[in-house]
Amino acid sequence: MRVFIFLGVSATLACTALFFSFNQKGKDVFFGETEDTYITSAIQEGANMVDDPIYHTLKRNLQRREIIAPALLLALSKFPEQESQDISQAAERMETSTQVLGKNIHQKQKRSLHPSDLLSADLLSMIANISGCLPYMLPPKCPNNCLANKYRLITGACNNREHPRWGASNTALARWLPPAYEDGISQPKGWNPNVFFNGSQLPLVREVTRKIIHASNEAVTEDSLYSDIIMVWGQYISHDISFTPQSTNRAAFLRGVECKMTCENQKSCFPIKVFANDTLSTGRECMPFYRSFPACGTGDHSILFGNLSTLKPREQINGLTSFLDASTVYGSTPAVENKLRNFTSKEGLLRVNVRYYDNDREYMPFVDQVPSLCAQDPNSDEAERIECFMAGDSRSSEVISLTAMHTLWLREHNRLAKALKKLNRHWSSETVYQEARKIVGALHQIITLRDYIPKIIGPEAFNQYLSLYKGYDHKINPAASNVFSTAAFRFGHATIHPIIKKLNAQYQDDPDLPNLHMHEVFFSPWRLIKEGGLDPLLRGILAKSAKLLMQDQMMTEELTERLVVLSNNGSLDLASLNLQRGRDHGLPGYNDWREFCGLPRLETQSDLNTVIANKKLAEKIMELYSNPNNIDVWLGGLAENFLPGARTGPLFACIIGKQMKALREGDRFWWENSHVFTETQRHELRKHSLSRIICDNTGLSEVPLDAFRLGKFPEDFESCDNIPGINLEAWQESNQQEETCGFPKGVANGNFVYCSEFGKSMVIYSCQHGYQLQGEEQLTCTSKEWNFQPPVCIDINECENQINPSCHTSSKCINIIGGYQCLCTDPYELAEDGRTCVGNVMTPPSIKTVPVVWVCKL
Repeated sequence: MRVFIFLGVSATLACTALFFSFNQKGKDVFFGETEDTYITSAIQEGANMVDDPIYHTLKRNLQRREIIAPALLLALSKFPEQESQDISQAAERMETSTQVLGKNIHQKQKRSLHPSDLLSADLLSMIANISGCLPYMLPPKCPNNCLANKYRLITGACNNREHPRWGASNTALARWLPPAYEDGISQPKGWNPNVFFNGSQLPLVREVTRKIIHASNEAVTEDSLYSDIIMVWGQYISHDISFTPQSTNRAAFLRGVECKMTCENQKSCFPIKVFANDTLSTGRECMPFYRSFPACGTGDHSILFGNLSTLKPREQINGLTSFLDASTVYGSTPAVENKLRNFTSKEGLLRVNVRYYDNDREYMPFVDQVPSLCAQDPNSDEAERIECFMAGDSRSSEVISLTAMHTLWLREHNRLAKALKKLNRHWSSETVYQEARKIVGALHQIITLRDYIPKIIGPEAFNQYLSLYKGYDHKINPAASNVFSTAAFRFGHATIHPIIKKLNAQYQDDPDLPNLHMHEVFFSPWRLIKEGGLDPLLRGILAKSAKLLMQDQMMTEELTERLVVLSNNGSLDLASLNLQRGRDHGLPGYNDWREFCGLPRLETQSDLNTVIANKKLAEKIMELYSNPNNIDVWLGGLAENFLPGARTGPLFACIIGKQMKALREGDRFWWENSHVFTETQRHELRKHSLSRIICDNTGLSEVPLDAFRLGKFPEDFESCDNIPGINLEAWQESNQQEETCGFPKGVANGNFVYCSEFGKSMVIYSCQHGYQLQGEEQLTCTSKEWNFQPPVCIDINECENQINPSCHTSSKCINIIGGYQCLCTDPYELAEDGRTCVGNVMTPPSIKTVPVVWVCKL
């Protein structure tokens, strides 16, 4: 067959850096195999469908003040930063291209695929190269210097030296049970309405919301033990652990239909059906739903390669490091970290906002790309735009309480960095930055595991699943699991109060600080800047109750009817999105997870009644699902009776407990591990708390001793003078290197940090993002001097990267100092992604060439 002739020729060139081109219509191929141009045409067709410059459309709509659909706004709030975007789109290009290829080959062969006809792995390598997937499927290069045990990499890679991708950003979420897809590979349950499960159809997720989950704003039972900040911390810390990018392309298979325009299940679109009398219908039969991006090498295309018994079902990407490492503050890739840092400072500071201050305290900087998606004050003009904030996680502007938490930690980093620099004048800005980052990461771990998780899963489950720390275990995979991020840790959505409270200095309601409904604060950072700053908001979430999850009051209408309204006509339902996301990710059902946790399966109505005290709720669940095995895990976990002293039932306590144990024991840089801090430093870290963070970085002078505990003001509040904190003198170091060898020379566009190993003092040099070292990375202090001259940082020519091109093939890449620029020719202009050229019809110009790199297979 001609396909294999083509592959035979290409295989002989497998160890040569080779580039060949093909045009969009598939006329002539370099090898002259015109009969097989459908291979390259299929790959090009798939790439064109996926690489949709959707941000350009949004920017145009914002500039014209046109309405943007809430579903698109929500999807774009989940849109990844550039590296995650590249990986996600590479995976989707690979999946789409192989589907098109499979369709073309099927038509050419005029028969169905059979295991004996499966295509060669060489063709998969070709597609992986062209799609851009291959570089992300290879193991990372781990540093081999004395810093390898001192500071964690920003990507989380190489934490485990034997499995360097475990827990790293832009890798697949972990599977604790095999996925449950309708077709066994990729299609979510409910994709085909004619498919039955245990004798019945799955209920529509919106029907589950309306009949079981929805509660009015007035039907709220307030938590008598915990303040609203416990909900805020849960949301904040979940954004430190996982982020699953959602597809926003127009690749409704082979037709290029945007998901917001169709109510059919197509490619990346899995719309949520609504009812004619539904408040969310707005004349349509569905709410748009964008599926999560697949991970490279998984999903539908796997059926074309290998043996049917070794198929790789679709997996989803975690765009963040899984570790509790304050990636919310610092990012999970070098590019994001680079944007957040203030490289002009000698104190290792993070960038701050240069336009607005909160009583002389800092706000986060605005995002670079403007106009951003965030809502604006309706009473201000365009010149007064307040953009979305920029943080280590792209969701920092979702609600103002979350934004406040991000802002607290930005301030805490800069406070620590300034203090550390005063104690250690000889430290370089890089050392100060890394040491402050290390402390902030440790505080995230301490507050979460010591103060937060025991309250959520209860003391019994905490002792069962976590107990005392016994040290780092290299056999434990710390990666965030799919069921944790997609179901169990979303229990917090049922604890969101519909009202945002702001209180004055006496912790009292004030007419100048009106309450806000939750739907009024989505993507509205202007409310933080223009309506009092952090202090009134923090007083409100410290002194007011969280919503208590009740079996007949699961989620309020603010989230089931009014999500992401902004100034748009229409809204979404967070409960339905959660249920649909679980099916999108192929999560097994409720009973499968109970069995996984060693809990008995529930087979009858009577069985359900043993774990759900509210009999009416159990009856409604059985009425909708018919069989307990069909119950979505998120709903089943929410419905369970609380464990004693907990805010979750036994299933979610198990999943959360197991995940936290993995994040703790599987992290080589966990704060309690012996090499990470000295014993004196660990003693000081234990003194710190979220309450102390608030005292040090706001105007509040009285706070609860435990920020999560609900108390009355003033009797249950403590003066900040009585709230203990870290004594940073435990981090003071002498400068022996300078006394012997002199102060190390600095390098332009780079920096150095001190390190010691085997009794020798060393400095390790590094370059800023966009530069690479030339010369010796590591210098050692000998008896008289440093053993080498310092290296230099030279500019990287990103335009020479053929494996992962910096610019889309529709644009021209121009190298600039410290970066690159993508240029377009008239009549095309650069899309919002900064990489793609687009015309008035919002499609890329004809693509002339696609680079291909053949990598030698050993």
